[in-house]
Amino acid sequence: MELKIIDDKGKETSSVGASDELFGRDYNEPLVHQIVTAYMANARKGTRAQKARGDTTRSHRKPWRQKGTGRARAGFVGSPIWRGGAKIFPSSPDENFSRKINRKMYRAGMASILSQLVREGRLAVVDGFTVDAPKTKLLDQKVKNMGMKSVLIITEEPDHNLYLSSRNLPNVDVVQPGQADPVSLLNFDSTIITKAAVTKIEEMFS
Repeated sequence: MELKIIDDKGKETSSVGASDELFGRDYNEPLVHQIVTAYMANARKGTRAQKARGDTTRSHRKPWRQKGTGRARAGFVGSPIWRGGAKIFPSSPDENFSRKINRKMYRAGMASILSQLVREGRLAVVDGFTVDAPKTKLLDQKVKNMGMKSVLIITEEPDHNLYLSSRNLPNVDVVQPGQADPVSLLNFDSTIITKAAVTKIEEMFS
């Protein structure tokens, strides 16, 4: 498998060999959907809470007698079927949204995403990616010169200037190989990987 190497102007200069198992795999949409939904679910936190019957501050006195009024029987005004009442199955702060994904499935799903990015021309390799100074304007201009709108930059050891320059750009993100996630790979229009990061990713998913 050959990956194209581009320069600072976004033009292809040469190519580099890469693993067919990682960058030449068929696209498995059900598997990709599974790892993406699991990744997003595992990022959720149980921060919501609703009131059960015992948590309401309404009176627990029976509002009227059981028979003889002509109205439906009612136990207390905090009933879940009354407006302002409790919830029947309330959400709790300790609710667990996590989903388990096997390591083999996750690796296969990530390989499927990377392979699809290569086929769509959304993934390119660079020898190195740095900026001369920690200035957002410099990085923004460099991305525009390469003909990209939103880009995920995967580098083995992020340059300090590059990291500082990217923090205020919503269309640019800089991560290390171990921090690359399926959601970011799919959301960004383009992905740039340094040659050293390619070797690192191949070691991680081999």
